[in-house]
Amino acid sequence: MAYADLREFIRALDKAGELRRISLEVDPVLEITEFADRAVKSNGPALLFEKPKGSDIPVLINAFAGRRKMEIALEVDSVEEVARRISEYLEMRMPEGLIGKLRMLPKLAEMSAFFPRNVSEGPCQEVVRESDFSLFDYPILKCWPGDAGRFITLPLVFSRNPDTGKRNCGMYRMQVYDERTTGMHWQTHKQGAEHYRRMAQLGKHTRMDVAVAIGADPAVMYSAILPLPPDLDEMMIAGFLRGKPVEMVKCRTCDLEVPAAAEIVLEGYVELGELRTEGPFGDHTGFYSLEDEYPVFHVVCVTQRKRPVYTATIVGPPPMEDFYMGQAIERIFLPLMRLQLPEIRDISMPAQGVFHNLMLVAMRKSYPGHARKVMHALWGMGQAMFTKCIVVVDEDVDVQNPGEVAWKALNNIDPERDIEFVHGPVDSLDHASRLPNYGSKMGIDATRKWPGEGFTRPWPGVIEMSPEVKRRVDELWKKAGL
Repeated sequence: MAYADLREFIRALDKAGELRRISLEVDPVLEITEFADRAVKSNGPALLFEKPKGSDIPVLINAFAGRRKMEIALEVDSVEEVARRISEYLEMRMPEGLIGKLRMLPKLAEMSAFFPRNVSEGPCQEVVRESDFSLFDYPILKCWPGDAGRFITLPLVFSRNPDTGKRNCGMYRMQVYDERTTGMHWQTHKQGAEHYRRMAQLGKHTRMDVAVAIGADPAVMYSAILPLPPDLDEMMIAGFLRGKPVEMVKCRTCDLEVPAAAEIVLEGYVELGELRTEGPFGDHTGFYSLEDEYPVFHVVCVTQRKRPVYTATIVGPPPMEDFYMGQAIERIFLPLMRLQLPEIRDISMPAQGVFHNLMLVAMRKSYPGHARKVMHALWGMGQAMFTKCIVVVDEDVDVQNPGEVAWKALNNIDPERDIEFVHGPVDSLDHASRLPNYGSKMGIDATRKWPGEGFTRPWPGVIEMSPEVKRRVDELWKKAGL
């Protein structure tokens, strides 16, 4: 049964022993970050700060910070279950004959239940504030000492494509400038930024409606970070994840819908052409992202529950909460990747690679140059285009074990022959690139080389003890008391 809201998720974490309630007064300025950082580094629980300094609104953080928490969030025993569900739908084909089609009807009916449903009212509008509000009423975090101020770090930002009318929900940090304005960190490759550009090109409007939900059931929050194709509604995917449609309610002051069960909603607009300096911000790379010019979000109305819970996350030196969220994405989206590249056996994005810096790929090699084809296909695939380094190994290598990958890759490569460099778009947070959003990427073909690739020397086998000796020593090991 899907969580109705954030409260049910909190109760589920509590019941599973994955939540710690903090009754001490803790400052949202830096102190909550230090608590959260220590907790995630020690595989600790999610934290609910009941008395954040300066506010009577509790703060929930680290709710996704661990494999078990992600499983609770998605209501599965393993995130692989979600991947299997995706595979089932991808494999659906219209069967021949009446009996086959009748058997398919339940699955088609289930698909129809994923689409969001509009409702006339919701808990997120129990309290409506159009004049007597300040963003500083909320326990918004200042995460790191070098940050430019307080940042809303787990927002669900809703906008609409002006050409198609389709909704987008993304997660973009928001620096609080004053009581009613924030930055809107729309990196150039994100869909929110694309909506902004398209509206500016149309020249028919001076303002763009934006709504921001803070705190919702976990599937809704998680859907905002998924690397989905443009114009695929994140709320529909949230419905798939939770097995029940997301209820959406129309905003009071703008032409957008938000999750009806959200905790807090900021309604407002972005003035086209208005930019302001945003940052620095301690980012998921483990370094501060530098200041830059970004659009300004003007809040004109706040709606909320009567006793809301404020949700937040922190990013910084890995592993952090975002690593576990990204690891689940890696598992969930592997079937989609294999739909386009069936030769891929597994992928891994180690924590130290902070998502876009390193991808390890195990593949079934079928012809000369196959590893190069996979590299370039990945660089042409959605947000995988940002991957700075791709290491491709043979299918028998366990890419979930970075030590094994390093051992076999470093043994298998001739650097001049097997490393290639390409140019193209890079992540906006890459501070080492020669230009913002543009730089080089590296592919390493660490597969066994074939004669068809110009390699004619013998290729040695891996050292391994024979199974018979292993079995004999298993018994002797016990007798020796080892």
